[in-house]
Amino acid sequence: MDSIDTKGFDVFSRYYNTINGKPTSTKEVRQGINPATAQPNPDVPVSTPQDVEDAVAAGKAAFKKWASTPYVERKKAILAFADGIEQHLHDFAKLLSKEQGKPIQFAVGEVHSAIDCLRSTTKFELQEEVVTEDDEKKTILRHTPLGVAVGIVPWNFPISLACGKIAPAVLTGNVIIIKPSPFTPYCGLKLVELAQRFFPPGVIQVLSGDDNLGPWLTAHPGPDKISFTGSTATGKKVMESAAKTLKRVTLELGGKDPAIICKDVDIEAVAPKIATLAFLNSGQICIAIKRIYVHSSIYEEFRAAMIKFAQTLKVGPGNEDGVFMGPIQNAMQFEKVKTFFADIEKEQWNVALGGGNGTCVDNAKQGGYFITPTIIDRPADDSRIVTEEPFGPIVPLMTWSDEADVIERANNTHLGLGASVWSNDLDQASRIARQLDAGSVWVNTHLEIDMAAAFGGHKQSGIGHECGIGGLKAYCNTQTLYLKKPKAAL
Repeated sequence: MDSIDTKGFDVFSRYYNTINGKPTSTKEVRQGINPATAQPNPDVPVSTPQDVEDAVAAGKAAFKKWASTPYVERKKAILAFADGIEQHLHDFAKLLSKEQGKPIQFAVGEVHSAIDCLRSTTKFELQEEVVTEDDEKKTILRHTPLGVAVGIVPWNFPISLACGKIAPAVLTGNVIIIKPSPFTPYCGLKLVELAQRFFPPGVIQVLSGDDNLGPWLTAHPGPDKISFTGSTATGKKVMESAAKTLKRVTLELGGKDPAIICKDVDIEAVAPKIATLAFLNSGQICIAIKRIYVHSSIYEEFRAAMIKFAQTLKVGPGNEDGVFMGPIQNAMQFEKVKTFFADIEKEQWNVALGGGNGTCVDNAKQGGYFITPTIIDRPADDSRIVTEEPFGPIVPLMTWSDEADVIERANNTHLGLGASVWSNDLDQASRIARQLDAGSVWVNTHLEIDMAAAFGGHKQSGIGHECGIGGLKAYCNTQTLYLKKPKAAL
């Protein structure tokens, strides 16, 4: 690796790996794509196996000192890092919109979310617990850091999810190597560059690369922990690779979140919320609403209200005023989502809104990956749109009339990340919610995350969980100390 002398963090036009506290270059570079224009963004490094070796070695060395750094000092560094991001909030938001595609208002929101994640995590502390004590012995439960963690970050929320891995890792005394998605490397590289102002060399590092980098990191014997957010299919590969060295893993994977709409809801108030939560970030959220079950007695009226609102959602480049939905983030995902539109005619789906090839005509000429909101009216329960996760702005709208039946249908999936129930009868809503097999279940809302509560998935939506005390424990070994007291002298 070649060391680079940069004059300051504020240069948002150059992007480097950060290894052992220093910006480094690679002989080979690549470019991410601006999804609103399909034009290349600036060069980023393509890391090599040697870069992985160097980063792991630097992490191992840094861990020895960082693990023994007092908790209060680690907390102080994280809070200073949060303040540093806040000082550059709008710079990060503009960069995020350019590389990820989301409208600037939501890009600003993601940066705020990242800052809040860092600050909220410091409110928790793993303290030693005396399990038992008597005249002869004392048993203590404690949590010790694992070592070198690797945070594999997806392309849909590259800032907030990177910070969601950094905060618990370094607060508990671990060091971490961030691997951004090849589709969205820029914000991750800049976040870690900024972090060098507040953390010792080697505590937080970042490697940008192509599709080879993830497997190199998960298979390397040096890292002790992999925290991965992404698709279920890739999560299985991560777990398989990590198993060879028994690395600890946290996997936050795909979802097929149902929303169950009861007959007593205020249709004019609830329908816009359901549309918003289905089409937010162009449907590219693991816990976005992806299946909508509406009570048959209000179905027609609810569908009309949802369509009416969805038609007001502006699709376009993230830097335009009033845009709610930006493009699909990358060409590969764009083509995947379009396969669902190709199924419309083949499976004879009824289209309530959108349809066609799904592209936004006004912006397609710019070369961007735009898709308009689309609602499929009452498809079969075994159709692709109901069983698979499009990760795009196309959702099925279905009816129900029997409570036990809709619960069974909602649970009939190998995924179990989130779900919601909407009703003015909280007894009914709670009864349904408690029977839904998902890691997060909301009543009369969706997508709201409490940093003090566990976040994770059931079934093939993940392993382990994040946030709160449990999220800190995920970066630790549990150790029990058995202290035998000396007998008093006779």
